Amino acid sequence: MDLTNKVAVVTGVSKGIGYHTALQLLNKGAVVFGLGRSNQIQHPNYTFITCDVRDAHAVEQAFAQIFASTQNQIHVLVNNAGLGYFGMLENTTYEQWDEMFQTNVNGIFYCCKQALPTMKQQQLGHVINIASTAALEGMPQVSAYCATKWAVKGLSESLFREVRDFRIKVTCIYPGSTKTDFFRNSPGIQPHDYMLMPEDVAANILYALEMPENFHTVNLEIRPLQPKGPKA
Repeated sequence: MDLTNKVAVVTGVSKGIGYHTALQLLNKGAVVFGLGRSNQIQHPNYTFITCDVRDAHAVEQAFAQIFASTQNQIHVLVNNAGLGYFGMLENTTYEQWDEMFQTNVNGIFYCCKQALPTMKQQQLGHVINIASTAALEGMPQVSAYCATKWAVKGLSESLFREVRDFRIKVTCIYPGSTKTDFFRNSPGIQPHDYMLMPEDVAANILYALEMPENFHTVNLEIRPLQPKGPKA
């Protein structure tokens, strides 16, 4: 897709992968709407909308604002908003479990539900869902988080088959450990320079978006080469 003047929506735009994805989309000439809790981007083609993706009504209002200002257009949806809590399953609180599912899974459903009818009408669109390598293998002390990301994987693989005949692509991205504030809820893990850089994950998202019309990246697994640093 040529991203010039295309309308893109990015969730979780305040920091990390979402922030860098929005910047790179703007550099490609896209018109970007960022959904999040705070804003750090200033650009003539960028609009920030305060939105908690856990709230279906707030998502509906955000997309109503987007459609009103773009003559009912949307070409790219990047479902990036997400969070995780680390710990043994029995120590995971009900509130943590609900927050992860509401953000990581429900948020994607709410945004796709708003975007897909317009994409189908256009016969053009690309949905990017940010999962995790935690969607590919079970890991100790992240069982609740893994459950949400396995749900994202299943949703994505089913959805791409639902919408491909409408010329809509769905790509699920599986990043490994990335140097963002994701680990704020895991005191035992500190971000470091051997992790993936969020701007590099964003570059891979742009790679998938800019592929030719009949080229569909369904799953994209990205891992740091030496996540613990070089061996001594």
